[in-house]
Amino acid sequence: MEFAFEFDPRFRFLLRPFGIRPERSGVTVDDETFTARFGRWTLSTPLGNVAGTRITEHYKAIKAIGIRGSMVDRGITFGSNARRGVCVCFHEPVGGVFPRVRHPAITVTVADPEGLVAALQERIGSGDGDG
Repeated sequence: MEFAFEFDPRFRFLLRPFGIRPERSGVTVDDETFTARFGRWTLSTPLGNVAGTRITEHYKAIKAIGIRGSMVDRGITFGSNARRGVCVCFHEPVGGVFPRVRHPAITVTVADPEGLVAALQERIGSGDGDG
């Protein structure tokens, strides 16, 4: 299954110089893998590593737009809007975005958060959606 990012028109000009645009971004969930692609950056992990999901909302744009790493918990955000997205938590932290940093979770601002949560819950057998 493919899930497109929801790009807020107000922030597209900030993302475009970094190669982050709708046609080069998305989340893919298949029977084996979760993959988030945001321009030239990709984070991928086996579905067995997905611990849970939750929909999150109402971000501050300064903390949500672009690629953001948290100094507090090492989580990462692929953010294209400040409205809402999905936090996907992992059993084991995942690398691949920043050198020498492994992320315990990723937030992706997809256009269909409920659809992404349902697709992941169906494949990982989680009923509650909590990460």
